[in-house]
Amino acid sequence: MKTTTNIIYPAFALFALVCFALLPQMQATCQEGCLANPNTVQDDDAVISNTSDLNNTTMGFVALNSDTTGSDNPLATWIWRGTGKLNTARSYHTATLLQNGMVLVAGGYDINDGYPPSATAELYDAASRTWTATTSLNTARGVHTATLLQDGKVLVAGGIDSNFFISASAELYDPSNGTWTTTASLHSPRYRHTATLLQNGKVLVAGGFEFNGNISASAELYDPASGTWTATGSLNAARAVHTATLLQNGKVLVAGGVDSNVIASASAELYDPASGTWAVTGSLNTERAGHTSTLLQNGKVLVVGGLDSNYVVSTSAELYDPANGTWTATGSLHAERYFHTATLLQKGNVVVAGGWDSHFVSSPSTELYDQTSGTWIVTGSLNIARAVHTATLLQDGKVLVAGGIDTNNRALARAELGSHRR
Repeated sequence: MKTTTNIIYPAFALFALVCFALLPQMQATCQEGCLANPNTVQDDDAVISNTSDLNNTTMGFVALNSDTTGSDNPLATWIWRGTGKLNTARSYHTATLLQNGMVLVAGGYDINDGYPPSATAELYDAASRTWTATTSLNTARGVHTATLLQDGKVLVAGGIDSNFFISASAELYDPSNGTWTTTASLHSPRYRHTATLLQNGKVLVAGGFEFNGNISASAELYDPASGTWTATGSLNAARAVHTATLLQNGKVLVAGGVDSNVIASASAELYDPASGTWAVTGSLNTERAGHTSTLLQNGKVLVVGGLDSNYVVSTSAELYDPANGTWTATGSLHAERYFHTATLLQKGNVVVAGGWDSHFVSSPSTELYDQTSGTWIVTGSLNIARAVHTATLLQDGKVLVAGGIDTNNRALARAELGSHRR
């Protein structure tokens, strides 16, 4: 079946993801405006760091804007600067920090070009702040996963291919020679699943959308030693657009996502690699999908934003404590968002950037979470509003944000670096 629609339109983002599964052979073209002139911005050293809340009094001081050098709070000094431009505009791609310090960006969609999934891949060099094309994937894909293995290779799995079929294929990127090699396929084609590197070196893939729009409860393990996939225990609840976080005890926390009725869920469960089984744990206080989940240095997990069961974009955040399996509300965001990014910084705070807001428009706003006080501070905005982008912590402590979709529903080639003002 074919259809012509802008399946990336933010107001129907989750619905669009479901449509991928219901209509796996669908073709799509952008509505008028998708092929507008490429986004323009100041040069690569430009800084835009105005806050969206001029009266913010979080943490006891007034942040007139986050570029204010006189602020008493170091979190308010976070700024973003443009960096090298991607060779290919993309969204729904992956970005992986390699052991050599470079960042591998792979696949995704360039909706400026009729919305085909891409097979291209490129490397970001933090030293020169430049992007260089590397060998293309064997299979074009978007909405896939990419996982850094212990041997330094990157495992890419699943997603949606160039024929708009849900893919079971997987391949490995070898940074030593810049090539991709096919490896064994998943037992079940899937996208919007999660992939988590376990402490034993295997990769746990769980949930996601399957063929014909079904949402999966299945899970499987990739063994890099044999290059094969093995089925493991199934989730207690089928889910997609969820999060999966490796805990310090070696278990994996899966939280939220959309359930088999395509409704945002509050359920959570734990995978135990020792037994290969899942156990239900405490439920989130708020149903959510399209949220983020970040392991903090104290071992707790911070979950932020997302869409609730009424498709309302959330400002709420909560903490999971593995010691007692419960969730506790923490400070709320200043701006609601979903399909944003959340990155743990070297000093233990978390920077949340972009995403779609309550008007389903890409946002440039960023906020920093102070793990000590459990509160958020509005800080320097992104130079370009974006959602479904990637954010990668570099070895020097900076955060690389790349690609995504702007306020005109165009894929972005622009990238930027976030850091504290020195």
